[in-house]
Amino acid sequence: MKNAAKHAGLNALGLATTVAATVAAAVAATAPAGRALAAGPAEIVVPSEKVATESLTSSSDGTVYVGSIGTGQIFRAKPGAATAEPFIKPKTNGIGPVFGVFADDKSNTLYACSGSPAFGPPPPAGTPPPPPSALYAFDLKSGAPKGKWNLPTAGAFCNDIAVGRDGTAYASDTQNMQVARLKPGAQQLEVWAGADGAFGPSGGVVDGIAVLGDTLLVNALRTNKIFSVPIEKDGKAGKVTEVKLDSAIAGPDGMRSFGSSALLVAEGGDGGKVSKIVLNAAKTEGKHTVLKAGFPDGPVAVTVVGENVYVLEGQLSSLFAPPGSPAPPVKPYKATAVPVGKP
Repeated sequence: MKNAAKHAGLNALGLATTVAATVAAAVAATAPAGRALAAGPAEIVVPSEKVATESLTSSSDGTVYVGSIGTGQIFRAKPGAATAEPFIKPKTNGIGPVFGVFADDKSNTLYACSGSPAFGPPPPAGTPPPPPSALYAFDLKSGAPKGKWNLPTAGAFCNDIAVGRDGTAYASDTQNMQVARLKPGAQQLEVWAGADGAFGPSGGVVDGIAVLGDTLLVNALRTNKIFSVPIEKDGKAGKVTEVKLDSAIAGPDGMRSFGSSALLVAEGGDGGKVSKIVLNAAKTEGKHTVLKAGFPDGPVAVTVVGENVYVLEGQLSSLFAPPGSPAPPVKPYKATAVPVGKP
C-alpha cells in the first residue's frame, strides 16, 4: 500500500548514464567478490509497461532487484547495469502482485511480499477471491523457489521485509498494523509485535521496515511516524516506542538501514523526497535530513549500492486510478541514484 496511489515506450538513456554504467561495469570486474560497488549508473530502468514498481533491494555485489505490482514479477539489474531484466516470472510458486523485496546475502535468499491489498478499484463481478497474502522466498542467484508462508492474521497484507542478524525475517502487515516474524527453520509466520495496537489503529498503514543491530524500526505512512522495537535476547519484541524526530517526515514508505545507526527513507509527501535519519544510541530519537527532494512520480522504496542510494518511483496512481477517472500517462519506470556517501 504505497504513497503514489494514496496521495493521489522507454526513453533512450543519455550519454551520462551510458558512461556511468560503463565505469560501474569496470569497477565490478575488478572488485573483490561480495563487495558493494562504489559507483553505479545514474538510473536503473525497468523496460516494461504497466509494471507499477513497488519495492527494490540490493545484494552485497551490487545486484539490484525490483518488485512489480502490475506484472507480478521480480526484475534484476546485474552489478553496474543500467537496465533491469526479468528474473522471477509471474505466478512462480503462486506469487501474485509483488510488493516488498529484500535480499539476504547470508542465507542466499530473496524474500518477497505478495498479495492483493484492500485498496484500488474493486475487481469485476465473479472474480475469484485472491490468495492469502504471503511471504515468499527464492534463491538469490538462481531464482528457484525456496518457500512460501501465509501471514498469520486474517485479512493480512504483507508489505515489506527486513532480516535480523540471527536470520529471522520480519514482515510488515499493513492491514493489521502488525509485524510478523519467521524464525530460521520455522514452518509458519507468527505475530511478533503490534497485536496490542502499539503501532496505532487500522488505517495507519504500517509499511517500511528495517533492522539496526538489536532494534527493529517500522514506519506508518498515513500517520507519519516511525516506531522502535527492541529485539530482546530471547527474540521477543520489547516495548514499542515512537521515535522522536527533530523535523517531520511526510508519507514514509520504503525504508532501509544505513550503517549501524541510520535509516534511509522514501517519503511520498511534499512532492516526494529521500531522507536520512540518524538515530541516537537507544534508537528513540532521530535527526532527519532530506538528501534530495523532487520525486513527483511517487518514491516508494530505497536501496544502497556503494555510495549511492537508489530511489524507486512507482507511478502507482496509474494503477489505482478511481473508476471512471483517466489514469495519468506512464513514464519509464526507473530508480534514480542519489549520492549518500559511506555510513
